[in-house]
Amino acid sequence: MNSQDLINITQADFSHARSEMYRLLAARPSNLSLPQPFYNDPQLFKVDMQEIFEKEWIFVGMSCELPGKGDYITVDIGQNPVLIVRDAQGKINAFHNVCRHRGSKLCDSKQGKVANLVCPYHQWTYDLSGNLLFAGTEMGEQFEMREYGLKTAHCQVAGGFIFVCLASGEAPDIAPFTATLDEYMEPYDIENCKVAVQSTIEETANWKLVLENNRECYHCNASHPELLGSLLEWDDTNDPRATPEFLAHCAAQATAWDKEKIPHQHVAHGLQNRVVRMPLKEGTTVMTADGKAACNRLMGRIKNPELGSMRILHLPNSWNHMQSDHCVVFQVIPISAQKTLVTTKWLVHKDAVEGVDYDIERLRAVWDATNQQDKILAERNQAGINSIAYQPGPYSETFEFGVINFIQWYSQTVRANIDAK
Repeated sequence: MNSQDLINITQADFSHARSEMYRLLAARPSNLSLPQPFYNDPQLFKVDMQEIFEKEWIFVGMSCELPGKGDYITVDIGQNPVLIVRDAQGKINAFHNVCRHRGSKLCDSKQGKVANLVCPYHQWTYDLSGNLLFAGTEMGEQFEMREYGLKTAHCQVAGGFIFVCLASGEAPDIAPFTATLDEYMEPYDIENCKVAVQSTIEETANWKLVLENNRECYHCNASHPELLGSLLEWDDTNDPRATPEFLAHCAAQATAWDKEKIPHQHVAHGLQNRVVRMPLKEGTTVMTADGKAACNRLMGRIKNPELGSMRILHLPNSWNHMQSDHCVVFQVIPISAQKTLVTTKWLVHKDAVEGVDYDIERLRAVWDATNQQDKILAERNQAGINSIAYQPGPYSETFEFGVINFIQWYSQTVRANIDAK
C-alpha cells in the first residue's frame, strides 16, 4: 500500500465520521445528553476541531496582555499554532504562527516581545504586520518577498477581549456581540489593566464535558463551598428557578448600577453569546473566600464596589466574571478527544501593586479551588461515559437548561457548518 492509498483511507474514514456525526445529531432527542462517541471518539473529535474550532470565533486572550508594540501571545488551536501581536500602529493582528519558507513555527513562547518576527530556522524576518522583510540572497533575484507575508487569521478585539477565527473564507458575523462587549466592558478600561496571575490545568475530559459542567450549577451545593460563599447559583434573571427574593435583590442592585451608568440588562445573541450582570450574595462584594475586596484599586471608572459579577459567555470556549476590583477570564482549548486545557487569568488595575494593593493567593483562592473541583467532576464524568454501560441520560429542564442550550448550539452549528461545504 502506497502513501496515497493511506491518504485516501484516512479521508474516507473522516468523511464517514462527519456523516455519522451529522446523522446522530439530527436524530438525538433534545432532552438527552450526547451519544458516547461525541465524548471519546478521535474521529468525531477531528470533526469538532474542523467544524467548530477552525470555523467559529475562538477567545484567545486579553488586549492588556499586549500593552505595547511588538508584544505577542501564542495559542495552539488544534494543530494550528496562532500568533497574536500588536503592530507599530497599535493594532492587534493574528497570524498563523508558521514561517512561509518551510513551515517552521516562528514563536515558541506563550508570551513575549519582539522588534520583528524572526524564524529561528533560517532567519526569514517579518515585520509586526506580517510582511516579509528578509529572506537572504540565497533565494535568488527572481524571488518576490511581497508574495510571502505571513498568513493572516481573522481577528476581532472588543471590550478588551481578543477573538480569532481560522475560517479560510468569510468569518461568522460577530459584530452584534462585539458591540455589546464594547458597551458593557467600557467601565473596566481593560487596556489599562494587567494579568496579575494565571493558571493552566489539563483535564482528562472532552472539551464539551468541561463546558457542560460550567453551564449548570446543579452540582454546586455538593461540590463548590468556596464559590457559593459569594455566588448566587441562579444563572441569570431569566433562570426558571429564580425566587421572588432573588429578583428583588437584583432590582435593588440594578437601581444602584443605573446611578453609576453601569450596563446590566441581560443581552443574548442567540445561544452562543450572552452578557448579564448579576448581584452576588448580600454582604459580599467579590468572589473571595470572605466576600471582601481582593484589590484596593477598583477597575476603570468604577466607584461602586458592589457591581456583582458581570457574566460573559462565549461559545465554544469561554466564560468570564467581571467584578469591581478584578476580573476572572477563562479559556478552554481542546487537546484531544479526552484532554482539554483550561486557562484562568485574574486581571487587576495596571497600577495595582502586588503585596500592597492585592495578595495573589487571596485573589485566586476561590477559583483555584473551584477549578480543581470541576476538574475532578469532568474527569469522573469522562470515566463513566467511557464505560459500556453509558447511554444518554435526561437533562433537567430547570437546573440544566444552560447545558441544553449549549448542546443545542453545538448541534446546530456543527450541522450548519457541514451543510455549508
